Amino acid sequence: MFPAIPNQHALFVLGLVVVTLVLFSNERIALETSALLVLATLVLYFSVRPLVVAGHAFSALRLFSGFSDPALIAVVALMAVGAGVVSSGGLEPLGRLLARLWPVSPRFAILVTLVSAAFLSAFVNNTPIVILLLPLLSGIAARTQGSASRLLMPMGFATLIGGMGTTIGTSTNLIVMSLAQQQGLAPMGMFAFSAIAAWASIVGIAYLWLIMPHLLPATTRTVANGSPRTFSARLQLLDTSLAAGKTLAAARGLLAGARLLAVFRGDGPELALLPDLRLRANDILVIHDRPERIKEHEAALGAVLTAGESHGAAEEPKADRQLAEVVVTPASRLAGDTLAGSFFEVRYGLSPIGLYRRGAPYSGEQALDEVVLAPGDVVLVDGTRARLDEIRRNGRLLLLDATTDLPRNHKAPYALAIMGLVVLVAALNLVPIAISAVVGVLLMLLTGCLTWADFAQALRADVVLIIVASLALSLALTVTGGASYLAAVLHGLGHGLPPALMVGLLILLTGLIANTASHVVAAVIGTPVAIDLAHSLHVVPIPFVLAVLFGANLCFATPMSFQTNLLVMAAGGYRFRDFVRAGVPLVLLLAATLTALLAARYHLAW
Repeated sequence: MFPAIPNQHALFVLGLVVVTLVLFSNERIALETSALLVLATLVLYFSVRPLVVAGHAFSALRLFSGFSDPALIAVVALMAVGAGVVSSGGLEPLGRLLARLWPVSPRFAILVTLVSAAFLSAFVNNTPIVILLLPLLSGIAARTQGSASRLLMPMGFATLIGGMGTTIGTSTNLIVMSLAQQQGLAPMGMFAFSAIAAWASIVGIAYLWLIMPHLLPATTRTVANGSPRTFSARLQLLDTSLAAGKTLAAARGLLAGARLLAVFRGDGPELALLPDLRLRANDILVIHDRPERIKEHEAALGAVLTAGESHGAAEEPKADRQLAEVVVTPASRLAGDTLAGSFFEVRYGLSPIGLYRRGAPYSGEQALDEVVLAPGDVVLVDGTRARLDEIRRNGRLLLLDATTDLPRNHKAPYALAIMGLVVLVAALNLVPIAISAVVGVLLMLLTGCLTWADFAQALRADVVLIIVASLALSLALTVTGGASYLAAVLHGLGHGLPPALMVGLLILLTGLIANTASHVVAAVIGTPVAIDLAHSLHVVPIPFVLAVLFGANLCFATPMSFQTNLLVMAAGGYRFRDFVRAGVPLVLLLAATLTALLAARYHLAW
């Protein structure tokens, strides 16, 4: 039933696949670090233990070929072009339309939002689309007293559904197509599987519009009327503070219901929270409450909110200051760095005063500006209206509040024209997408739609290293016979199943890997396995390759499966179980729909 044990090289690579899945699902290790570790391990192993394939030695240097792979070049270039569209305000007309449509018919506006997000994501990286729509939808929910939590997750999932529509919709699609060509399949056009994706999108968006909102918690508070998040903040007592010299029990009365997490004195350890503890000047009180109440506690105690060595821009006019929430995105300069290390206050002119972190709250033991930030963290900041408006316009940070203004720039028409040209040229097969995207980046730079700083920020090390390491892992699976072994195992597990059901099984298995580890790894492992499986069943491999492509895009069940899920989680105040409750049914629904569509399109037997 099952195949014989493969050779030692294949066993090593298969073992490394398991290690890779564990590394990529571990939030404590940076993705780029995990990817580099996998790549270095592969190169070292094949250098020390050479592999002979068909009488020729396999060069370990071939594992570096991913750095020059057209898929990687296309992904990076398209991310840069997308950044130019967003920073120039190219998506501003959509935002204005939605803002005008919402008061007329909220339910229809939700549908328009979902369809628009899905359509745009078929051509533009979905991260900037989510970054644009998050504050817009949060602001609309605030002004209409609606529930932002019932809008944000469906919008984020709509972009993932739309990304399945074209070969450039996601980096996963480009990688699958590149690997399929390396395995001998003919190149596929940009819209080769768009019809299948469109029918599946109708089913998926109907679920997002009609069913998913009822599965999500209704959170009506927004940043304008009280954030759905509660933040941890450090209050330093002054000589003139009302709490200085009082007992902890008396200070709790002044805090009016705020949760007191800890008290620190100097460089010593955390003090025991005893009712008779006598507070002193310069003591640090760590409190946990809603944003607007944190400022009230500062005034009530006569203390000062502190992030570290500085107390923020207290010298600026207080009457003109506002609170805002800064989401740490995976592409942000803040991710993996501290506020002090990134010179946050100097660079942006904002004073950090609190931190929201999913799971356990920020303990306050470290100064706020010394905490290493991770994607999904939300920093509560205090700044002048002018500085917040400037940051919203230039898009340097993702701000969540109820008064968001959309960027507006006279370069927007040029950016949209360049993006349209990139897509049109590739769609007509005049040149490969990697070439048209690179030319598009050049045009963005020449027209001023994109700056070199924006381009450098779009060049994300984690994306580059994950793709390169994944391509190397796929190559190693293929040349060692590991992919053929996995295909034989899958064939054995599904012994007797018709090809149509094998396609469905492949979609589910790929989706499982995508939701628990990485969508890129799922695609890279699944593609060679799918081709070998199709050959063993004596059917055309295209539907099996597309099964991997679609399955790797079904990143709905966990927040860590796709970077935009983390953004949505932070903005909507969702918990892990919210993704499971609302996302798993969508995974199963789309898996069944796509299986039926692929079987009908390619005449697979049931």
